[in-house]
Amino acid sequence: MMFTRQIKSFVVRSGRMSRAQSRSYESGKDQFIIPYTDGFIEPGDYFGNENPVTVEIGFGMGSATAGIAEKNPQNNYIGIEVFRDGIGRLLWEIGRRNLENIRIIEHDAAEVLEHMIRPESLAAVHVFFPDPWPKRKHHKRRLIKRPFTELLASRLESGAYLYMVTDWADYGNSALAELSATRALENSAAGFAPRRAWRPLTKFEKKGLDKNHPIRELYFYKKG
Repeated sequence: MMFTRQIKSFVVRSGRMSRAQSRSYESGKDQFIIPYTDGFIEPGDYFGNENPVTVEIGFGMGSATAGIAEKNPQNNYIGIEVFRDGIGRLLWEIGRRNLENIRIIEHDAAEVLEHMIRPESLAAVHVFFPDPWPKRKHHKRRLIKRPFTELLASRLESGAYLYMVTDWADYGNSALAELSATRALENSAAGFAPRRAWRPLTKFEKKGLDKNHPIRELYFYKKG
């Protein structure tokens, strides 16, 4: 399927990298960052093995990404992020934890999924606390909506899962509707899913809980 998104779900802001993030970025980029290319990649060429691949979209500062990867060395993880300070921080985590099963693509997730990831090749997709774009006029920028959810589903293997979490009730409701309407996906629950114990608490989740935001978990499978 062809998917071309005109409206971005992010706005690139000029962040300021710390010295540690900058050093980690410069020292780790050649080994751990996969350059964007307009053609399907073979993850095994970058990981040196054929282990199952999970893609995480928008990993923020990467602490949850690193924690999950550290506890699951049998899986490979590709994190997609556009903010360089977060990339530098995840590269710092990779070095600190001596991780070999993470790679990063510094580019727009929609273009990466469409042009670099083969159909039916992923074991999972993680989307933890994407930008909620709370103002109604900005809802068109939200990531989890069709046709993008259909693109995501097309990249999942049969039986693979898509796991999204948000602390904005309105976004959770709209994402539930969009994912439920994505024909190739099936909800694992009657509505919102229970929290997976293996998912680390993120910085954004802590902020949401401090504001008494309800945490909405969505866990869908690719139909066989």
